[in-house]
Amino acid sequence: MNIVENIKALLKEAGLYHSMGLLSEAMGKYKKAVEMIEDNEQLKSRTNLIDGISKKINLLEKDMHKVEAAADKPEVSAKVQDLIKKLFTVAEDKNQDAVALDGAIALAKFGQHERALLEFKELLAKDSVRVVAAKNIIRCHMANTSVDAAVDQYEQWLSSDLFVPGELNKLRFFLESLMKKEGVEKKLLPAETPAATPEPTIEMPEVEEAEIAVLEIEEDEDHDDEVLDINSIGITLDSGPRKGDIVELDVSFQSGNVISLLITHTDTDLIELFSVGETLHNIQFYSSIAMFGGSGIVDTKTHIESGPRRGDYSIDLKVVGT
Repeated sequence: MNIVENIKALLKEAGLYHSMGLLSEAMGKYKKAVEMIEDNEQLKSRTNLIDGISKKINLLEKDMHKVEAAADKPEVSAKVQDLIKKLFTVAEDKNQDAVALDGAIALAKFGQHERALLEFKELLAKDSVRVVAAKNIIRCHMANTSVDAAVDQYEQWLSSDLFVPGELNKLRFFLESLMKKEGVEKKLLPAETPAATPEPTIEMPEVEEAEIAVLEIEEDEDHDDEVLDINSIGITLDSGPRKGDIVELDVSFQSGNVISLLITHTDTDLIELFSVGETLHNIQFYSSIAMFGGSGIVDTKTHIESGPRRGDYSIDLKVVGT
């Protein structure tokens, strides 16, 4: 077997090991492939080959970190989980389904993914929060297990009758954008849209020009009031030794125009930046379809006292202007 075939075999084995959850074994195969490429200067496109393998190694390392974090940070007791829901669910005249959604998001923000998943899945039966609950199920899978788990969930929905095609395609686009951010380029199967039934021709009565304008406005009106999904934000530090640096933070969860951020206890510059009630200007918001500037009000700042993120801070930022 020549050098090229050896490298191909190693990469194939590494991919297989990764898919089976044998992460350390996969890492060994990837590193051995890199060593073989570095030791053979006559190979063409050595730099491109190493860059490609490095991307696979980065994805593998992310999965390894998730596994380590899950092992080191067990879920807290049901009693503490109930307390988290009670303390961090704000009613604000919301209906029962919206309050239940906020409670599940609170659990997920504090790392209680298994319980949160159960509650999000119960909310799939509620028309008003079904799509939002489904998006948060995808976020839980991405944070707690792997991209594969999120893809499997989408494919299960695809073969069920729980969602209409328009909702499924929203979820597909949402998951693809999250995977792209993780460095995974993968296209998912779209939902099959049923063939449209030709509408009968209707004779319209004569109307005045002003009335025509009103009809056009009503027909063009977009009734989908769903808030744009924000994947991450960029904030410029205005003080301290890192003054002027732009820090990017991933959005852990989102409910309407409120996005949740998690900040580690060691990042003191960022912790000091967020004060409840303060408006932060010149924030860069990154979505799957656009980057735009805006402002946000710090809604809550919570020091996490228990659970997997103990010691860290949970920040809720209300997007108020773009």
